[in-house]
Amino acid sequence: MPAAPKAHPGVYAPGSYNPWSDSVVDNDVRPRLDTILDSGKLARGQVAIVFLCALVAVVDGFDTQSIALVAPVIAADWGADPAVFGVVFGVGLFGGLLGAIGFGFAGDRFGRKPNLLAAVTLFAVASLCTPLAESAPVLVVIRLITGFGLGGALPCLIAITSEYTPARMRATVVGLMFCGFPLGAVIGGIASARMIPTLGWESVFILGGAVPLLLLPLLWTKLPESARFLALKGDRDGLARVLRQLGVAVRAEDVEPEPNDERSPIARLFTEGRAGGTLMLWATLFLSLLLTYLLTNWIPMVATQAGIAASQAIFCVVALNFGAIIGCVVIGRLADAFRPTIVIGVAFAAGALAIAAIGRVGGSGVALLGTAFAAGFLSIGAQMCTVALCAGFYETSLRATGIGWSVGVGRIGGIVGPVLGGLLVAVGTSAPNLFLVTAVASVGAAIAVLVLTRYVGRAT
Repeated sequence: MPAAPKAHPGVYAPGSYNPWSDSVVDNDVRPRLDTILDSGKLARGQVAIVFLCALVAVVDGFDTQSIALVAPVIAADWGADPAVFGVVFGVGLFGGLLGAIGFGFAGDRFGRKPNLLAAVTLFAVASLCTPLAESAPVLVVIRLITGFGLGGALPCLIAITSEYTPARMRATVVGLMFCGFPLGAVIGGIASARMIPTLGWESVFILGGAVPLLLLPLLWTKLPESARFLALKGDRDGLARVLRQLGVAVRAEDVEPEPNDERSPIARLFTEGRAGGTLMLWATLFLSLLLTYLLTNWIPMVATQAGIAASQAIFCVVALNFGAIIGCVVIGRLADAFRPTIVIGVAFAAGALAIAAIGRVGGSGVALLGTAFAAGFLSIGAQMCTVALCAGFYETSLRATGIGWSVGVGRIGGIVGPVLGGLLVAVGTSAPNLFLVTAVASVGAAIAVLVLTRYVGRAT
C-alpha cells in the first residue's frame, strides 16, 4: 500500500484535513493563520477578495481623478481663474489625509470591512452631490467630504489585500490591486472625454457616485472581513466562515491566536525598530504623492495653455495612468524577485528624467503622450509598489494604522503638489521649470526608499 501523501508541514492541527495533500494531519503543531495563508498558491477565494478590492480601487481612482479632468470645463463655465482650482484639488486631498488616518485607526479597532463600506458610501454620496455646487466655496466643501471617503477606503483595501496574499507575492498582488486606482483614472479620462461634450461635466460625478453605490451590495455579501483581524479579536465564528469561504478545512478553534498588543498603535509605529522605517516610508509617500498629484492635476491645464486640444490633454492623463498600471506590474514582479527597496528606488530615479522631459515637449501632443506614459511607468508605478512595502512592514494589529498614517502623510504631499502647481502657474512659471520641480521630488523619493533598505526586516 503506498504511503499517504506528506502533510503540509506545520500548518494543520491534529486530525484536521489538509487540502494540499488529501490527508489527515497527525501532528502536535498548532496552525498559525499566516502560515495557512502563506502556503500554496493564491487560491480562488483569495483571488476573488483581491478582485473585489481592485473594483473599489477603480471607483476610488475614478472619483479622485474626476475633479482634475473637469476643472478646465468648470473654470470656463463659471468664468473662474484656473489657479483657484489649486485649492479645490488640495482640499480634496486634505480630506483624503484625514480619511486615511481616521479610517486606518478605526480599521485596526473595529475591522477592515465595516470601515471600507462606510468610506465607499461616503464618497459615493458626496460625488452625487457635486453637480449641486454652483460656486468654488461650495465645491471646496463637497470635495473635502469626498476626499475623506476616498482616503478612508485605501488603508482598508490595502490591509485586506495584503492579509489575504502570500508574503512571497505580496508586492505583485497588492500592486495589481492598487492598479485599480490608475485604471479608474484611465476610465475616467476616456469617459470624461466622451461624456462632457454631450452630457455636461455633471455627468462625470453622477457616474462616479452611482457605480460605488451599486457595488456596495456585492461588497456586503461577498467580501469577508480580514481573517487575521478576526483571529486577532478572537472571533472564531467569523474566522470559521472565512476559512470555509477560502476552502481551507481547518477548525477556527485550532488556529493559534494572533499576538495582540494593547498599547497605542500610533506610538508603536516608532518602537521596536520601526521608527526609522516609518519615517522613510512617510518621506517616500510624501514626495511620491506630491509628484503624482501635481502631474495628474496640472498636466491637462498646462497642456491646454500650450495649445493642445482639451480632449488630447485629457488623454495625456490617460497615458500617465496607463503607464502607471504597466509600471506597477513590472516593478512589482521585479520587487518580489529582488530587493524591493532597490528596485523601487531605481525606478523613482529613472522616473525623474521622464518627468523633466514632460516640460520640454512644447506643443507636441504625441511627445507629451510618450513622456507622460514613461513618467507614469517609472515614478507612479514605483509609488504604487511602495504601498506594498507599507503593508509588509507592519504586523496585523498595527497594519491598518501603519498604512493609514503612511497614506495620510503621503496625502500631505498630495495636497502640497497641486497647490504648489497652482502657485507656480499663478506666478508665470514656465512648463519646463514646473516639471523640473516635480522631477526633484522623484529624486527625493528615490533617496528615501533606498535609505529604507536599512530598516526593512528590523521591525518586529
